[in-house]
Amino acid sequence: MRLLPTTIAVVIAASAYTYTVPVHADANDQLAANICNYVHADDKNRLRNKLKETRVKLRTVYQALTCEGDSLLRFAIKSGANDVGSFVAKRLSTSDLVAKEADGKTVVEWAEANGHGGSEITAAIKERISG
Repeated sequence: MRLLPTTIAVVIAASAYTYTVPVHADANDQLAANICNYVHADDKNRLRNKLKETRVKLRTVYQALTCEGDSLLRFAIKSGANDVGSFVAKRLSTSDLVAKEADGKTVVEWAEANGHGGSEITAAIKERISG
C-alpha cells in the first residue's frame, strides 16, 4: 500500500516540472516577425523551414502580412532580398501579384516608380505574371 502514496507524490512532482507557462505573445505576431526577419536577412532556407514547420502557405497569409508597413514583396525589394523575393513571387498566385495594394499600385508599378524596375524580384514577378 506504500506504492500508491509514492506514485502520487512522483506524479505531482513530475507535473510541477513539466508545467509550462502560457506564452503571452500572439503566435501569429511571432510568425509574422520571424517571416519579416528572414526576408530582411534574405534567408530563404530559414523562411522555407519556418513555413513548413508551422504548416503555413504564403498564399494564405500574404494579403494580411506586412513588414514595416509594406507588403512582403515590397519589403523584399526594399531590403534587396532577391532570393527570398523571387521565392515569394513563385509561391504566390498571379492574382496576388497583380492585385493593387493600399496605395492603388501593384508591386510592379510601385517597383518601377521607385527605381526598382530592374531588380531580380521585379523580373521574377513579371515572368510569373506573363505565364
